[in-house]
Amino acid sequence: MTEQNTSEDAPKTPAADLLEREGEIAADFLESLLDIADLDGDIDVDIEGDRAMVSIVDSDEGRVPRRLVGTDGKVLDALQELARLAVQAETGNRSRLMLDIAGYRAEKREQLVALATNAVAKAKETGEQQALEPMSAFERKVVHDAVLAAGLSSESEGAEPRRYVVVLPA
Repeated sequence: MTEQNTSEDAPKTPAADLLEREGEIAADFLESLLDIADLDGDIDVDIEGDRAMVSIVDSDEGRVPRRLVGTDGKVLDALQELARLAVQAETGNRSRLMLDIAGYRAEKREQLVALATNAVAKAKETGEQQALEPMSAFERKVVHDAVLAAGLSSESEGAEPRRYVVVLPA
């Protein structure tokens, strides 16, 4: 079952229409995968800022198997990339859609914001750079956004897969 969570009050723009279409294409693709694998889960589609957000959530029939997230979100990342490719195959455009499964990314985002808040406080207190542990591109983006919102700047250093964020003092 696919649910749309778009705002009915906001006027539709061509960009919003494209994002809505991306979400629908990804939802159809993921729903087919769940059916083939005979796995439970409902699919919610939303638009946040400049990207489609697709979530596989627990359904009335059962819980989403947590193995769809995988160790450190690796299966989730792979499913997200497959959904993006399905969108690209149908629209011809590269998609930036974000997939969440069973709230994994939402929970991870909260943890990363707390980590960034602590690093910002320490950078302000000590006046020294704060280097964080290596993290994925998604995780680095969340941290950069949280640091910027707190009034400091940050940069990514290192090479994949050991790329990390450094919080810079004021």
